[in-house]
Amino acid sequence: MRRHSKRGMNPVKIIRTPPNHPSRQAVALALGHFDGVHRGHQAMLRRVVEAASDLDLVPAVMTFEPMAHEHFAPTSTPMRLLPLRTRLERIAEIGIARIYLMRFDARFAEMEAETFVGDLLERRLKVRWLLIGHDARFGKNRAGHPDFLRARSNAFTLETMGVIEMDGARVSSTAIRQALATADFALAERLLGRPYAIAGRVSHGDARGRAIGFPTMNVPLMFTPPLSGVFAVRVHGLGVVREGVANLGVRPSVKTGGNKLVLEVHVFDFNEDVYGRRIEVAFAEKLRDEKRFADMAALTKQIEADCVYAKSVFAKCFQGV
Repeated sequence: MRRHSKRGMNPVKIIRTPPNHPSRQAVALALGHFDGVHRGHQAMLRRVVEAASDLDLVPAVMTFEPMAHEHFAPTSTPMRLLPLRTRLERIAEIGIARIYLMRFDARFAEMEAETFVGDLLERRLKVRWLLIGHDARFGKNRAGHPDFLRARSNAFTLETMGVIEMDGARVSSTAIRQALATADFALAERLLGRPYAIAGRVSHGDARGRAIGFPTMNVPLMFTPPLSGVFAVRVHGLGVVREGVANLGVRPSVKTGGNKLVLEVHVFDFNEDVYGRRIEVAFAEKLRDEKRFADMAALTKQIEADCVYAKSVFAKCFQGV
């Protein structure tokens, strides 16, 4: 399967099931989950692209769906930073030409480290240069590690990526989740290298917002992000970047879909039909937590206050405050 990245770059080839026969082209490969594609991941991906260019190899990534921790502990796994599609887009943007998207299931979890390296990486994928995290583990019972690779393979060059730090702290998905949970979007942006955003396609809602004078764009979520509440946001994908307010959660005052999460966005001074369009919602500041209102009049009054608050947030940004 080939997909173009959203910024119009060359298509990336996504391979869900590597063929049993050897690849025709040798690859430089980065191995990891890449949840968030934060600055640490970006450093890995850029290094793979650089090595591939130097050695005349195809720059490639192997990642997993579901991620390993989701397979082993589905009820206690950390919330994802990005849905799968956005994760793949972010990887491709850096110049990766091939993504091996491996299904992490019981069969894959039982693969011996030797089989993973000898059969999958060396023979089928024809890996000739490999980059992994310094603390990476793989194979059945996590038996594979950097020293294992150094001891058993002459087929590829191995490089390990150390810890990436910013301001003396490790860049990690965990640190980003913690920043988002406390609405520290400035810290999240520094760790990610970009504002935290959620992308999705606008779908039809119940039109309650339009009925009270605040038309909204509903973006169903395919994952559970590590934040909820009402936010000042910037919306990309509508021509110019636009500002607005967003509710991320279950909408307790107009509950019609059980506990299904929805990202509902009201864009200031915008009332066009954009159903089916893919937008990206970047979070600027948290305004409040979600709460249930007694009636629609109370909800309307609160949305008016939210809009005033959000506009003041953006006015301060414009003034450099």
